[in-house]
Amino acid sequence: MRPVHLWLRHETRSTERRAPLVPHDAARLVADGVQVTVEESPQRVFGIEAYRAGGCRVVEAGSWVDAPEDAHILGIKELPDEPDSLRHTHIFFGHAYKGQDGADALLARFATGGGQLLDLEYLTVDGRRVIAFGYWAGYVGASLGVLATRGTLAPLHPMERAELDALVRAAGADGMTALVVGAQGRSGRGALDALISAGAILDGWDREDTLVLDREALLDHELLVNCVLSTTAQPPFVGPDDLTAERELRVVADVTCDVTSEYNLVPVNTAITSWEEPARRVAEDPRLDVIAVDNLPSLLPREASVAFSADLVPLVPTLAGRRGPWREAQRSYEAAQAARA
Repeated sequence: MRPVHLWLRHETRSTERRAPLVPHDAARLVADGVQVTVEESPQRVFGIEAYRAGGCRVVEAGSWVDAPEDAHILGIKELPDEPDSLRHTHIFFGHAYKGQDGADALLARFATGGGQLLDLEYLTVDGRRVIAFGYWAGYVGASLGVLATRGTLAPLHPMERAELDALVRAAGADGMTALVVGAQGRSGRGALDALISAGAILDGWDREDTLVLDREALLDHELLVNCVLSTTAQPPFVGPDDLTAERELRVVADVTCDVTSEYNLVPVNTAITSWEEPARRVAEDPRLDVIAVDNLPSLLPREASVAFSADLVPLVPTLAGRRGPWREAQRSYEAAQAARA
């Protein structure tokens, strides 16, 4: 069997500085016989020379379109709109299996080119994800929620954790009531840690606590951090009727950010927010702001990348044979394509 060939592509989104494979882990894979090609990237938090020093082959940004047929193209966020057909196996967060915007177009590109999507979200064992940026998404989302609640949230930029923590301390969360839903998942744990560190008055609900929703209790918190990814219909956490209701709730940090899905649990918001304007006002009296930034861990690109890469590397030996979590990701892709037929 030929060695696995991983091709780390440049991320075209200007705010995306994370890397799913960091230099020291890439060097480990090379030492184990994996072929690793890395595209140059001006915004990636890790310099290209660190990859080169580890034995990786370095190529121009965007050259994955001409990569050998057996290369597995590794990334994080969306692909550029071209080419129209995709002939490689791509590994990234495709957001294409639940009717999201652009989902059908992406799947059609794979069908036309004969390639395959191994969506990182669907690498699972017994239905549970084995790799995710979730912890840092929750940590950042909750931190931004504190800043928005206190009225100090500014346009975003990549930083180190120490800088983010200092901003939260300066804003102050003493006396702030906060609720994390999905508290036992990766994102939820990150959100809890951030809010505990900030000194908020904190509640944490897991999925079971929302099956029969205590809406009055939910709306009695100043800050809601949503870390629940729903795959079935259920009552929303914050719906249109809540905009004019008597409530303490002032900010929703929608970490899940499933804004274009029919299972969106915060349907008062139907679009992502940007780094330039991270919060959107959806109600004035009483006010309600929603944070729906869809690449929150990129605010802490170094910490997020190191943790994610450490989870990815042990999975690489089973990639070629599509064993374990890779088999589940392949089945999810095949089911999505079959549903289109």
